[in-house]
Amino acid sequence: MGYYNDHMNDGNKTYKKERWRFGLSGLIGAIIGALIILFLIPFFYEGGLLSSPTEEKPNTTNNQETSTTDNLFRGPEQSVNLSVSSDITEAVDRVSDAVVGVFNLQRNEFWQNDAEAVNRGTGSGVIYKVEGDSAFVVTNQHVIDGANQVEVSLANEQRVEAEIVGYDVLTDLAVLRIPSEHVDTVAEFGNSDNLKVGEPAIAIGNPLGTHLSHTVTQGIISATERSIPVDLTGDGRPDWNAEVLQTDAAINPGNSGGALVNIEGQLIGINSMKIAESAVEGIGFAIPTSVAIPVIEDLELHGEVIRPQLGIGIRSLSEIPSYHWQETLRLPPEVNEGVFITNVASPSPAAKAGLEEYDVLVEIDGVEISDGHDLRMYLYTEAEVGDTVTVTFYRNGEKQTTEITLEAQHDF
Repeated sequence: MGYYNDHMNDGNKTYKKERWRFGLSGLIGAIIGALIILFLIPFFYEGGLLSSPTEEKPNTTNNQETSTTDNLFRGPEQSVNLSVSSDITEAVDRVSDAVVGVFNLQRNEFWQNDAEAVNRGTGSGVIYKVEGDSAFVVTNQHVIDGANQVEVSLANEQRVEAEIVGYDVLTDLAVLRIPSEHVDTVAEFGNSDNLKVGEPAIAIGNPLGTHLSHTVTQGIISATERSIPVDLTGDGRPDWNAEVLQTDAAINPGNSGGALVNIEGQLIGINSMKIAESAVEGIGFAIPTSVAIPVIEDLELHGEVIRPQLGIGIRSLSEIPSYHWQETLRLPPEVNEGVFITNVASPSPAAKAGLEEYDVLVEIDGVEISDGHDLRMYLYTEAEVGDTVTVTFYRNGEKQTTEITLEAQHDF
């Protein structure tokens, strides 16, 4: 027991002395090494073995990404050329300068300042032909309705006075003549009969007047054959059905009379109307070129559209109280559709055929006539000037027929 305790005490003293000498030597060595490193650092910088703390070491692995990111924010230091040409831009370039603004100027009443014509409306038009010193513009009839003077604003914003060559209320078309000296672009007619539902359609016009001139909107042909009831007399009843193209290209006030073109830049329609209801979006209409071209040709030649006429004034049976059908017109109870004559022009085809006031027309060439719209549609789409038609009518309750040779409206 004593031996063990004596041995441990002597060894512990020896170990402590050795550890103290070793620690002192290590401390001295560390101090000397630090001094040597501090002395050599300037030489390492000069030799390029160390980089300055303010320098960024290049990142070789991400160098490509860094360069690309920097270039995104260095716009002025490099230019990028992008081609924005497309079928649509090319189509617009071909026809845009042929689209013009149309201003309806009307004189004030005598008690007002009648020295000036006031702008009562603004629409659009399309230059479709140049002939000698004249250029011809097609627009809507309602754009120039009631005008004492019409002016046209060209693509270069120059305004010139226009002459009204002619207009047609039924198709809502009008033709104007302007000097050709400042006209550089003429629209090319396309064939609206070849259109397919879903193909691109581009509308060009001046919505809201000159502030937004030459506005371009894009859409598609939504339907190729739409028949839209039109009230021509303002009595709240349809007098005619307009045959139109339907498109979802935006058509706004001021676009009337402007161009609807296909992807080739060809004129396929004259923008005419839209359904203006808060719940309706993207339903606009244009007069197709298949309807417009014959009307334009007549307006150029005659100042009006030459259509066959009977020479009578009419009203539909549905427009009067039903008790007049028997009491006034003496119709049989089974007759509840047709048109009755309110007046007969003289001379006229109807007068020559012996038709009289209050006669009720129910058929023409075997086609039933329910109202005034049916009669106009047959005369204007199925018959021609010079044709002889068979008219079936009632007079004092008796069914009769007569033959009428149709004449042009301006002949009587």
